[in-house]
Amino acid sequence: MKKTHLLALVVIAIAIGIVMATAGDASVYVSFKEAKELAADGDLRKVHVVGRLPHDAQGNPASLQYNPTLDPNYFSFTLVDTNRIAQQVVYFNPKPQDFEKSEQIVITGNMRNDVFVADKILLKCPSKYVENEVKGATAAR
Repeated sequence: MKKTHLLALVVIAIAIGIVMATAGDASVYVSFKEAKELAADGDLRKVHVVGRLPHDAQGNPASLQYNPTLDPNYFSFTLVDTNRIAQQVVYFNPKPQDFEKSEQIVITGNMRNDVFVADKILLKCPSKYVENEVKGATAAR
C-alpha cells in the first residue's frame, strides 16, 4: 500500500470517530409526555423541552421556588410545554437572571421520579423593540 492510501484511511477513520462521538451527545426536542415515556423505558438520554411559564391572575409567573439564603443551587418551577402539559422542573444551579421575563424557555435534561431535572436552561428574552415603536421611528422621516 502506498503511503497516501494509508494516510487517507487514517483521515477517514478519524472523521468517522468524530461523527460517532458527536452523534452520541446529540439530544432531541420532545414534549414532557415523550420525556416520561423515555424515562419509563430506562432511556436516560438528555432531551430538550420547549415551554412557557404559567402566570397567575396578576400576570406574575406561578410556582417559582428559589431561596438563595437557604440553598442557592436549588431552583424549582413549573413549565408548560408546547402540548400544554405542565411539569415540575428542578434545576440544581442558581436561578438565571431575568428568568421571569422570558417569553420561551428551553430546558435540557431528563425525567427522574416524575420530576424533570434540568442541566441547562436557555431563555428566549422578550423582543427589545415593540412593533409600534419600530413603525413610528421609521415613518417619522
